[in-house]
Amino acid sequence: MELDPQEMTSVINRIKRARGQLDGVLRMLEEGRECEDVVTQLAAVSKALDRAGFAIVATGLQQCLKTEGGAAGMDVKKMEKLFLSLA
Repeated sequence: MELDPQEMTSVINRIKRARGQLDGVLRMLEEGRECEDVVTQLAAVSKALDRAGFAIVATGLQQCLKTEGGAAGMDVKKMEKLFLSLA
């Protein structure tokens, strides 16, 4: 199943923001910033990436339901494995 780039715009933007946040975490570490500040930013990056992953899986499920014969045509085990890989 291929993802529609048009539907992935918000996910792409979220990942770009996470990349910027991760660059910020690296700078913070290089500058010797406070542990609490670094961990807070790292948690934000992690959450942003998790949300992006879940959005990708959700979009994939919607596309499967629309285009691949509905729920009967969906590879449920494959989608479940993708979803659980984010947990």
